[in-house]
Amino acid sequence: MKVKPDLSFWKLWNISFGFFGVQIAYALQSANISRIFSTLGADPHNLSYFWILPPLAGIIVQPLVGAASDKTWTRFGRRIPYLFIGSLVAVLVMCLLPNAGSFGMAVSTAMIFGLFSLMLLDTSINMAMQPFKMMVGDMVNEKQKGLAYSIQSFLCNAGSLMGYLFPFIFTYIGISNIAPKGVVPDSVIYSFYIGAAILILCVIYTSAKVKEMPPAEYAEYHGISEEEKREKINMLKLLVKAPKAFWTVGLVQFFCWFAFMFMWTYTNGSIAANVFDAPTVENLIHGASKTMLDTKSVQYQNAADWVGVLFAVQAIGSVLWAICIPLFKNVRFIYSLSLVLGGIGFISTYFIHNQYLLFVSFLLIGCAWAAMLALPFTILTNALSGSHMGTYLGLFNGTICIPQIVAAALGGSILSIFTPQGMLPPEINMLVTAGIMLIIGAICVYLIKITKGEGEKK
Repeated sequence: MKVKPDLSFWKLWNISFGFFGVQIAYALQSANISRIFSTLGADPHNLSYFWILPPLAGIIVQPLVGAASDKTWTRFGRRIPYLFIGSLVAVLVMCLLPNAGSFGMAVSTAMIFGLFSLMLLDTSINMAMQPFKMMVGDMVNEKQKGLAYSIQSFLCNAGSLMGYLFPFIFTYIGISNIAPKGVVPDSVIYSFYIGAAILILCVIYTSAKVKEMPPAEYAEYHGISEEEKREKINMLKLLVKAPKAFWTVGLVQFFCWFAFMFMWTYTNGSIAANVFDAPTVENLIHGASKTMLDTKSVQYQNAADWVGVLFAVQAIGSVLWAICIPLFKNVRFIYSLSLVLGGIGFISTYFIHNQYLLFVSFLLIGCAWAAMLALPFTILTNALSGSHMGTYLGLFNGTICIPQIVAAALGGSILSIFTPQGMLPPEINMLVTAGIMLIIGAICVYLIKITKGEGEKK
């Protein structure tokens, strides 16, 4: 089997540059979805349920995209066509989703429209995101994979930084940050529009600059025989033959993505109540009076903008920590340490009532995020060999989707346990729970067996 040649820094950069635009879209989604649904009138106990469909769609779509792209060869490449299609769908949905409350629909209809828009957005973003990870596995040798995924992590966090800050910046320059009941503020709507434009431009750049390996060359560099080329894909069989790294890293992933699902769902309400003292209102839901935050209030919308700033601080922390990660030779140690720091960051939010001190918390959370973006895929792709790289990465996406589904399904019940009768739901407790989950994940890191070139040839 031939060894893949070293690539220049700029070739590695070009492979991942489109990730910058994709991550802007992902940041806008993760920072603003709970805000959008709360503005439409969602009960905090039900917020997590709105997040179930996206990962559910992802766990079905991603393995199919991975398997299909493994067998796809076009004049445009094997992964890039899926990247382009996913991006086009994401751009369309980004222009529709924030307008869910502006089409004159009833509240329930607006929520259903928003829910299916969210499902399409998350699925299309993941469809656009996955090819970048696959192209690194396809084109980059083992020696450079750490650098390639670090570049990807940097671009990811730079994109996140922009996406998180857009609503805050637009509010600062005078675009309206408040709106009538059930309508999303213009600062959020324009953020999605700008994010969509940047996404498509970045994807066009990568599509134009990157030339994927033709089939014969790919087979030489990956040791694929003619028999393997003709082999039909049996996903169950591939799972049985998956390297141990697939399952052990997947266990760590469960606790990590469970934690971050809680962050995306409950940070808005936590910061609004714990730091900005947003007023409450009594709403009648299914015949019962419930105490909820007043989403029309200036305090709530300012808190929601500040959440974008905090997520941007998290992205900065992630960029800085991503630079440090390659300096550690012991992968398990730095992976575990990163998750512990993130866990401390989540738990510390319970004790902080100053909006600026929260920067420390989210810098620490950024350490966990940096490790989650870079290390699992470095460990996994190094453990894989053969013709099914894309299929395995698609299946591995299940270790991201399943914990999100579980967290979304259990979120409302867990929050109810913390909520005294007739009181405002203490969403901050959910961030503490997220911190505990990350620390459990840090312990599980030491179960990972790091191998090279195992995969289906085991």
